[in-house]
Amino acid sequence: MLYSDAPQLVLNFLSYKGSIQGRSNLTVFQYYHDIKHFFRYLLKNKYPEKYEGKTIGEIEFSDCTDEDVREVTNKDIYNFLLYTKNELDNKEAARARKLCTIRNLYKFLKNNYEIKENPADKIESPKKKKSLPKYLTLEESKQLLAAIKPPNYERDFAIITLFLNCGLRVSELAGISFSDIDTDFTGIKITGKGSKERFVYLNDACREAIKSYISVRPKNIKNKDSDALFVSRNRNRLNVKTIQWLVYKRLKEAGLENRRMSVHKLRHTAATLMYRHGHTDVRVLKDILGHEDLSTTQIYTHVSDEQLQKAADQNPLASIKPNKFKNDNDK
Repeated sequence: MLYSDAPQLVLNFLSYKGSIQGRSNLTVFQYYHDIKHFFRYLLKNKYPEKYEGKTIGEIEFSDCTDEDVREVTNKDIYNFLLYTKNELDNKEAARARKLCTIRNLYKFLKNNYEIKENPADKIESPKKKKSLPKYLTLEESKQLLAAIKPPNYERDFAIITLFLNCGLRVSELAGISFSDIDTDFTGIKITGKGSKERFVYLNDACREAIKSYISVRPKNIKNKDSDALFVSRNRNRLNVKTIQWLVYKRLKEAGLENRRMSVHKLRHTAATLMYRHGHTDVRVLKDILGHEDLSTTQIYTHVSDEQLQKAADQNPLASIKPNKFKNDNDK
């Protein structure tokens, strides 16, 4: 049974998130991972004699009981967040995510299992530093596509073309099946976060790239992956890690490895190019990217603002400042 090492209360929470709220398997696993980490830390500090000589990673999650879950205090959570900051060097976003997971767990337990208080309720979330997304310029994007060479040329070209033109998440691209593509290649049905579906239109570059890849795609694909669009040489659906690896490889071949780019930053690149060069309305961009909240999409408008500021700073007259003359009255 999946997550069978979790105490029953946590198992009920994970089941609720997956089956009732429809969270994706990846999201549920992230909940599980964060909760497991928290309670391993808790056990290590709650029973120091029992776990003497053991690292937190060596403690079995199955040692945690429902009673341990019920007895958590806000002090335990504060100490855990401090540990993740000081010992693990977790940044604000990672700590905020872990706190959100714990808060969600106890909100569920309070509503369903007569737990009086949510110990995470009054804990303020770590403030995330607002930073503009990293992205490739238009010229760098062309450089990346031009650098793709065999082997697997058609497949990798199609993958990177979809990233740069459609702004897909890596999990979304990995999940594309033939049955998701319109028969006339107008667009693709994408399954995003929370199993929410959206329709992404394909431009000529995407259509041609996909058709070119399909013409050389391996035959005799294993039954469970027979409908997968992108497959490996072993005739399995490409998974997220493999796609991440091949993108890093292609970035390096293009001489762009020093840009600290990632697969997700190709999504930022697509959004930035659509907004800046395609003059795409931010509300349209929100739907293309599958954002729930417009405020998430508006970060790409800040990218444009940054460029305007940079342009102003680089004006050749920007360094000429007024002279300081002494006023005659000062003599």
